[in-house]
Amino acid sequence: MSEHTWVSTSTPYVRPRSAGQGDAWSEEAAQHGGTGTQLLREVVEAVAPDDVAERLQLPPGSRVIVRRRTVLLDDQPVELADSYYPLVVARGTGLAENRKIRGGAVTLLRELGYEPRSAEEDVSARPPSDEERQMLRMDAHGWVLVVLRTLRTEDGTPVEVSDMKMIAPGRHLRYDTTL
Repeated sequence: MSEHTWVSTSTPYVRPRSAGQGDAWSEEAAQHGGTGTQLLREVVEAVAPDDVAERLQLPPGSRVIVRRRTVLLDDQPVELADSYYPLVVARGTGLAENRKIRGGAVTLLRELGYEPRSAEEDVSARPPSDEERQMLRMDAHGWVLVVLRTLRTEDGTPVEVSDMKMIAPGRHLRYDTTL
């Protein structure tokens, strides 16, 4: 990623896509003159980390579906994104399948009757773990921005928690999320 500031808003990532519309990351990267893709590393049923279970309003030790992705810009990793879904929402659906989802998970959530209506994001910065540093191909002095996003339906039911670690240089996050 170049040294210029990359201003990003969350809104396209938390709204379902229209039929035939590409994914939000590919569109945002193209607006900045790049090529954005995602590599799906794995889709598994696993025990939710405690902070994720709390955000999903599940008891500690609850199992969830997690979709782990590496986000690329011009074939360079810029973000690690893990999205967690309650089993009652995801089991037996495309969210639990080890394949990309046309229109993205938010679009599928809407199709399943769980349209996100609010998004809460916590943002922090820290040095990356050794694994994150390696996966993001960072030098010894880089930091990551950590965004923990919770999507809720109209009645407040949490249906997705995404834990994203992105390279920090040049990033500027702007929030104008209205769903």
